[in-house]
Amino acid sequence: MNVTPDRLLEFIGNHWLMASGLFIILILLIQDLIDAAFRKHKTVSATEAVVLMNDENTIVVDVREPNEFAEGHIEGARNIPLAKLDERAAELEAHKATPVIVNCQSGTRSSAASKKLTALGFSQVHELKGGIFGWKDQNLPITKKRK
Repeated sequence: MNVTPDRLLEFIGNHWLMASGLFIILILLIQDLIDAAFRKHKTVSATEAVVLMNDENTIVVDVREPNEFAEGHIEGARNIPLAKLDERAAELEAHKATPVIVNCQSGTRSSAASKKLTALGFSQVHELKGGIFGWKDQNLPITKKRK
């Protein structure tokens, strides 16, 4: 089958909604690839986070609100809500060169927190993919004990 520019334009004209959707998806994919290329922090799976926690002097920072944190969190995690991260960043100052895993509920707030920590000079920031939901999906333990 020979596809010419005229036939392609005809197809797009006849199926403009489908072509628009494809165009939007391509734009979003390209944007995600560009973001990943310039992101200074890494995204890690729950399994990769466990390996980091076992092999390094890693700290876990949970940026959820205190009531969410109280419902269950990763053992040893520090609760510093995203809204208070700027004012409480000094608590983490001693860990600028050590691995830091940032998590939230689903991964949205941890992305913003990871960007902030990287901007503050933290060199090994890791964002937990999927947040605590991703952690639970892998049947990894959570605790309700406060540190």
